[in-house]
Amino acid sequence: MSQDRNAAHDPYDADRPLLLRCSCGGHASAAEHAAAELRTRSESADFEATSKSFVEAALVKALFPQDALRRRFLRAVGRNSAMAVIGSVLPIASLQALAQDKTGPLEKKDLKIGFIPITCATPLIMAHPLGFYSKQGLNVEVVKTAGWALIRDKMINKEYDATHFLSPMPLAISLGLGATATPMNVATIQNTNGQAITLAVKHKDKRDPKGWKGFKFAVPFEYSMHNFLLRYYVAEAGLNPDKDIQIRVVPPPEMVANLRAGNIDGFLGPDPFNQRAVFEEVGFIHLLTKELWNGHPCCAFGTSTEFIQKNPNTFIALYRAVLTAAAMARESKNRELIAKVISPQAYLNQPETVVAQVLTGKFADGLGNVQNVPDRADFDPIPWQSMAVWMLTQMKRWGYLKGDVNYKQIAEKVFLLTDAKKQMKALDMKVPEGAYPKFTVMGKVFDPEKAAAYANSFAIKKA
Repeated sequence: MSQDRNAAHDPYDADRPLLLRCSCGGHASAAEHAAAELRTRSESADFEATSKSFVEAALVKALFPQDALRRRFLRAVGRNSAMAVIGSVLPIASLQALAQDKTGPLEKKDLKIGFIPITCATPLIMAHPLGFYSKQGLNVEVVKTAGWALIRDKMINKEYDATHFLSPMPLAISLGLGATATPMNVATIQNTNGQAITLAVKHKDKRDPKGWKGFKFAVPFEYSMHNFLLRYYVAEAGLNPDKDIQIRVVPPPEMVANLRAGNIDGFLGPDPFNQRAVFEEVGFIHLLTKELWNGHPCCAFGTSTEFIQKNPNTFIALYRAVLTAAAMARESKNRELIAKVISPQAYLNQPETVVAQVLTGKFADGLGNVQNVPDRADFDPIPWQSMAVWMLTQMKRWGYLKGDVNYKQIAEKVFLLTDAKKQMKALDMKVPEGAYPKFTVMGKVFDPEKAAAYANSFAIKKA
């Protein structure tokens, strides 16, 4: 894989054992120590959330009023013993972790889930070392994969059971764009925001996109928010992305090397590679994509429609694991520990400081500034169908989709909003209302009820 080839020449790998040494002496590495701490936090939160009534939850807090004290207690005696101790004061036998017994037997327990080593996949990745899959009775292997075309092919060939997708990919695959039509579904959005436009350091004086004519840019895949947002951005500046700039598909782990070599002038790519370019002093962050559309989707977690139909209980178990991880990832207090957990070679293979800058939002931008943007990356899992409609309008705008498009029908078939809400409710998570909220992209309101008119409204589009 490309990432593994890069790893062999990564100067930071030599320092990694020093970075990973565990301070408490009870774990093999700092990453394992961080994972243990996150598991304790999860169990503590789960313990309180699953109480049947306010009285029971209040009892837990009364016995252990300080967060640190609760964590030490749970770490010392374990979840089961903690439940027994509390139960000796007030019977709380109804407490259950994630209510797993509400589903039938798992049709398939041994699963392979693909991922690209980027921070967008944080919930899917962290669910592995934190044991969220195993809590659901699943034996999951998360498989680091070289690029998105390979992800697509392995899903079509049934080599992966589920995967980390770019959120437009299941739409494209279901429609037969670039591959044999195979029905796919988005279960959750993996991340919102979390991308940036990064330029080579030689272009620090070329911040106006009107002056980018002739520039070469990389994006990770044609059917990606990166491609659509880059096209949108330069078109708003008056450039035709099909004529005035070059857009190349480059696997994310290879973007920094291509920027250093001068093969590209910049990229709209996923983190941590924007921050890695700054870290290596070969690029600077021109802008975060949240400045174009705050809360925009990027990557998703999904699988084939066939897998869901054949393995409904297994699919629900996967849902619960990934949603639980997403809820933990959304908490800012967990971000530094999560960075420790997902930075090692088995997952992102990145310097921890780079990943931490992305997840905490406190980062150097390569222009001499340290920025503080807490929502630089977020992990809101809701697969809004209006997001899917927007992606389809851009496919139509740039000629990927031909003819009339039934935007809502496709969105509702691929983006499993109802299922996501149902599973979030089962986990006592806050469930928002609606299905087609409006969004604002570069100051222009997108109304999903007027998708066709929106797709045709742009002065610059595919002829």
